Amino acid sequence: MFSLRWIVISLTLSLILAACTSAASPAESPAEPNVPEAEPVEEATSAPPAEELLADESPPSGAAAQFSTDFSKHSVSYGDILSGGPPKDGIPAIDAPSYVSIDDADEWISDVEPIIAVEVDGEARAYPLQILTWHEIVNDVLNEKPLSVSFCPLCNTAIAFEREFDGQILDFGTTGRLRYSNLIMYDRQTETWWQQATGDGIAGEYTGEQLTFYPAAMISWADYKSQYPDGDVLSKDTGFNRNYGQNPYAGYDDINQRPFLFDGEYNDKLPPMARVLTIELNGETVAYPYQTLEEAGVINDKVGGEEITVFWTEGTASALDEGLIELGRDVGSAVAYSSQGHTFFAKDGFIFDEATGGSWSIFGEAVEGELAGESLSPVVAVNHFWFSWAAFKPETRVYQP
Repeated sequence: MFSLRWIVISLTLSLILAACTSAASPAESPAEPNVPEAEPVEEATSAPPAEELLADESPPSGAAAQFSTDFSKHSVSYGDILSGGPPKDGIPAIDAPSYVSIDDADEWISDVEPIIAVEVDGEARAYPLQILTWHEIVNDVLNEKPLSVSFCPLCNTAIAFEREFDGQILDFGTTGRLRYSNLIMYDRQTETWWQQATGDGIAGEYTGEQLTFYPAAMISWADYKSQYPDGDVLSKDTGFNRNYGQNPYAGYDDINQRPFLFDGEYNDKLPPMARVLTIELNGETVAYPYQTLEEAGVINDKVGGEEITVFWTEGTASALDEGLIELGRDVGSAVAYSSQGHTFFAKDGFIFDEATGGSWSIFGEAVEGELAGESLSPVVAVNHFWFSWAAFKPETRVYQP
């Protein structure tokens, strides 16, 4: 039974999402969309191939008037797609991002605030969730690699995708629709609808295709700036007037509550709002609960026949807890790597490898000992709330020590 607090939260969310339609106008007109290394690890596709399209049905209400999408091609039931409130681009993606230095950003980002960190061949960029919460998508180019960095607040999913696809560079916007409470994006070149959590094309020309994931980590601002003192940061100068730093979803991630705008079946392996880090390799999917990660500090495991390790560290605030993100409770952060023959353990908040006893950072780098300077290769791993990921991937194995 919903608590009174959750009823208030739900009503507030409804008003916020509905208000995005009228609030979508920038303070100044934004610039026109830009349309012009670590080896990425592709997740296994979950969408059916094009020849297994579902029977024709009417597209979601209002969609045909807003989109030029070929809605006769789709791999999911349109009955599973809900309106989040805003229309197409009602939550505006950032298409002409600008950047500031670490020193400049340090004036408005608290040490504990979560950011999405992406690195391409030694060049790093931070995408603060205080900005992504209000825009959900940034179409960017980092060290000559076109990327889209996305965040779905209702599912806590921070995912980077490669924008180069089928011989062209795609740029993405928000459809205003959700499936299993997860953001549905669209590309402006073909207006195909894409499921953010899985990267699958679910309606339109690219139905049955999948975007390529690129490693991205949700970590604290303090950890980012210590690792990348020369890195840059997405600027708050977006061309839009938003309350950056405030969390419009205050109280949403209470572990005892039920998710908002979710019309799927609950998987009782974990509480619906449990935070998990998921890895999908070679047809196997595993979820690592944050509670287990916090207790262990390090997990050594095998996914799809490949040995991986997951590092956890404290010091990252929840972006979905308090009204101000910097006041959110500490939920920590987790990053996954290929083990590369090493076995790791945690002690007193530090990470060590068993063979040499040398210490390692959350960034997969040996910082002390005979292996100092060695680095692990990142594995694509994505944060989710359990309810949403389990709806997409009910076969997921939940890691148990």
